[in-house]
Amino acid sequence: MLEVGQKAPAFSLQDKNGNLVSLSDFAGKKVVLYFYPKDNTPGCTRQACAFAQNYDGFKQEDVVVIGISKDSVASHLKFAEKFDLPFILLSDPELQAIQAYDVWQEKKLYGKVSMGVVRTTYIIDQSGNIELVMPKVKPDTNASDILDYLAKGK
Repeated sequence: MLEVGQKAPAFSLQDKNGNLVSLSDFAGKKVVLYFYPKDNTPGCTRQACAFAQNYDGFKQEDVVVIGISKDSVASHLKFAEKFDLPFILLSDPELQAIQAYDVWQEKKLYGKVSMGVVRTTYIIDQSGNIELVMPKVKPDTNASDILDYLAKGK
């Protein structure tokens, strides 16, 4: 897991429309970067919808929200359209950012061990450094927990 104070690893990935988006595009802005396992699964859908419901709060704080998974661009487009997601979703099938942010880890489910994305959220400050690391976040409260954190920082 990356640590607070570290420089956030750079990345350039395609969004749901196939446009290349880089972390450096948001220099000078605070970024919420959340990694999730898979589009259209129950937990990931609840997490994405919670970010969508709280999106006005993030806009008021002038914070960029980016979700990253290894799903395809086409999958992200369908996911975003189905649930009316107003924030950026990036496709990382080659695990470029997923591995750079150390969220590709061993997972156990029903005694079976496999590799996968561990649901993790990073807040990156305006200078491009990691301000907060939130490992193994809860899908239902992740977005509101971040807004609470941002409100306390004022």
